[in-house]
Amino acid sequence: MDTYLYYNNRMKKLILQILPYIKEHRYKFVAAMVAGIVTALCTAFIAYLVKPVLDDVFNAKNSFMLIILPIVVIFAYLGKSAGMYIQSYLMNYIGLDIVRQIRNELLEHMLKLEIDFFNKMRNGELIARITNDIEAIRNAVSNYIGDFARESVTFIALIAVVIYQSPKMAMFGIIIMGLAMIPVNIIAKKIKSRSKASMEQNSDITSKLNEIFNNAELIKASNSEDIEAKYFKEANFKFFRINMKVVQQNQLVNPLMEFLGAIIVAIIIYIGGHEVINDRMTTGEFFSFVTALFMTYTPLKKLTSIYTGTQGAIAAGNRIIEILNREPKIKDGTKPIDKNIESIKFSDVSLYYDGILALKNINIDFKCNEVIALKGKSGSGKSSIVNLILRLYTPTSGNITINDIPIEKYTQKSICNNIAIVTQRIFIFNDSIAANVAYGQKIDENRMIEALKQAFAYDFVKKLPDGIYTKLDEYGANLSGGQRQRIAIARAIYRNPKVLIFDEATSALDKNTEDSIKKTIELIKKDKIIIIIAHRPSTIKLANKIIEIENGKIVNIDKISTPK
Repeated sequence: MDTYLYYNNRMKKLILQILPYIKEHRYKFVAAMVAGIVTALCTAFIAYLVKPVLDDVFNAKNSFMLIILPIVVIFAYLGKSAGMYIQSYLMNYIGLDIVRQIRNELLEHMLKLEIDFFNKMRNGELIARITNDIEAIRNAVSNYIGDFARESVTFIALIAVVIYQSPKMAMFGIIIMGLAMIPVNIIAKKIKSRSKASMEQNSDITSKLNEIFNNAELIKASNSEDIEAKYFKEANFKFFRINMKVVQQNQLVNPLMEFLGAIIVAIIIYIGGHEVINDRMTTGEFFSFVTALFMTYTPLKKLTSIYTGTQGAIAAGNRIIEILNREPKIKDGTKPIDKNIESIKFSDVSLYYDGILALKNINIDFKCNEVIALKGKSGSGKSSIVNLILRLYTPTSGNITINDIPIEKYTQKSICNNIAIVTQRIFIFNDSIAANVAYGQKIDENRMIEALKQAFAYDFVKKLPDGIYTKLDEYGANLSGGQRQRIAIARAIYRNPKVLIFDEATSALDKNTEDSIKKTIELIKKDKIIIIIAHRPSTIKLANKIIEIENGKIVNIDKISTPK
């Protein structure tokens, strides 16, 4: 009983996790459950029919029953087969649709989380949760829940037939079945812990593959193929060993059930034989009892298999719910930025990353029609200022305002719509140049060509086979580094933002192209705030305000009346 309650609670927990999704398919789910019950009752009825077949047809030689019973058997099997098909189809439909919904919801929720979440979680880990873990949930919905309901009813109905035919012999069989669940319960607990370990190791493998594919150029240039292959082999072998332990535990269940089933059969044959010999039981009753008892083995075996199988699904469900229950640390505001950005002001702003100082007591006033350069060594805090403007992080202390209104009151969407950034790290999608430049917005060909011209990218783009509709390889592998950078700059210009940030954006460009980009900045700076992060003195000369940062602090501010 304790084992049953333990399993029931585990199953209940799993169902509660996916219940909101099942509710959308409640009619299909109810139909599937009804079909499962019909299957179960027909199975039990088939076992009961053994008695009238033997007693009424073979022993009593009843001609009428000889005609009726075969027809009844056919309809019983028809009901069982139809019920199984309907339940299987509907539960698979529900399971696949729930996978679709959870994947959509999981990705949408992840994208709402702060950037710190993505920095701390490995890409492979996130991919594994949104693919492999959700597939385990699909198995639970498509197979385990429907099968659990059907096999439970089948088992109960067959036990009812067994008890009806012989309560005395039924007692022995039920006691042994109950004892059999003790070792099964122990095995299931071990399977759950190892299933979780298997999922975590699979995440490690996925992360490593993602890392290898993203850094293939560096790996080959460093002659480190053997090192990466060795690391992957070790991780893959560890995954193999964990899964073999799960298989080992799983495969113990069936032999155990077979052995205990043999004990039950031996006891029943001995006791039942005495009952028939002493005329306390008819041959039909005995074989109906034995048939029902033997048939209980199938649902019992399936129930134990479901029981052990759900352990992995529960572990996967916990990993998914863990992310879905995670609240974004940065709360979105309600006010849109509906006019030009005249100023962005930092007042005594400090920022810590996991207890490590990034910025301390920063006071800056970025104003419209200004070009501001942030100068400093790598790690001095320049990019942290940009991250705070984009509201990718929240200050540990101090305030940031846009047009004298706290930045946290604005919607994240309106902030991103009005601010564009070009970084040293270039993001190119496996899509057309047009789709890359207009990313997040509708494609306007004239506007796009103008943006490409301002970024000095149109000369090489128009020479490509399909012009602006030329499809780029993943990460823009069919372009040079400078070409990719100019596509990224065109993307920022295309958005016509109120604030334009260049974070080492000209580092991959030659001097002539860099000079051209400087001219572009001069052309587009009107009614904008331009922020430049650069090391090259020639780029910094564009600014009319130079802010020098060191160890997270402002050490100097130079104001230049007329940009050079």
